[in-house]
Amino acid sequence: MRRAARAIGLLCLALLSACKPIREVLPFRGEIPARGPEKLVERLTADRITDVRYYGAKVSVDLSDSTGSKSFKAHIRCVMDSAAWLSVTPALGIEVARALLTTDSLKVIDKLGDRYWTGDTAQAKQRFGLTPELYLLQQALLGQAIGLDPADKYRSDREDGQYTLTSREKRRFRRAAEDLAEVDTLARDHDMGERRLERTLRRAEKKEALVVKYWLEPDSFRVTRVLISDLAHDQQADVRYSLRTTVDGRSLPGRIAISLSDPARRAEATLDLDRISLEGPLQLNFRIPEKFEPME
Repeated sequence: MRRAARAIGLLCLALLSACKPIREVLPFRGEIPARGPEKLVERLTADRITDVRYYGAKVSVDLSDSTGSKSFKAHIRCVMDSAAWLSVTPALGIEVARALLTTDSLKVIDKLGDRYWTGDTAQAKQRFGLTPELYLLQQALLGQAIGLDPADKYRSDREDGQYTLTSREKRRFRRAAEDLAEVDTLARDHDMGERRLERTLRRAEKKEALVVKYWLEPDSFRVTRVLISDLAHDQQADVRYSLRTTVDGRSLPGRIAISLSDPARRAEATLDLDRISLEGPLQLNFRIPEKFEPME
């Protein structure tokens, strides 16, 4: 079942208890006061979740890429900074595929086709088109400000009723990152022309330029969106948290939309999470049956 195995690989790119009612994140109504970047960084740093070791949930996934769209249900389990495990059970609770993503490897088994695939993250990029990233996936599941470094310099602003915090790269690099985004947040008359964008990306490649932008709720200062633009390699990861739920006193996303893109392809996944638990230990069983054959 090649499509199922491919779907798992793409989902692992972003990306792999008792809950109070889910609250939808709505735009703030009215004017919000200006906040300096130091204040926003301070709030994000204070709200970091650093004491969670285990994460488990049921998830409904809508996935799309250049080959088409697919929806399925799965179970996800994570041991933070170690591994993420995914089991796809589309109907009647019968598992059809399983994946295990670590910091440097990906393993996939297709139970319908009696096949498997294993490799490091570089090989996974060649096979599935995008590089799996355990850190991105696990930080997204926790609703964190992915890649935030309190020691770095940032610029703050206000946009559509939310605060924004952007890494302090050169202005042309920040504008290039906005230009590459799916939904351009710059006014049309401020867009870069195609030639200027190409020149900027060439300069960014020499500098290894990386632009990270965060959107924050004005009342709670929780992150609603993270846009990571690797201008040196013309790649973007766009992560959006549209719902929040409280689990063991921690505010976690109940819905996550992840978009990954480079010049050759784009993949999008929406994860609706249910029965989130932070209890452990968790079993991340992964065994390849002897009769299974390698995927072509």
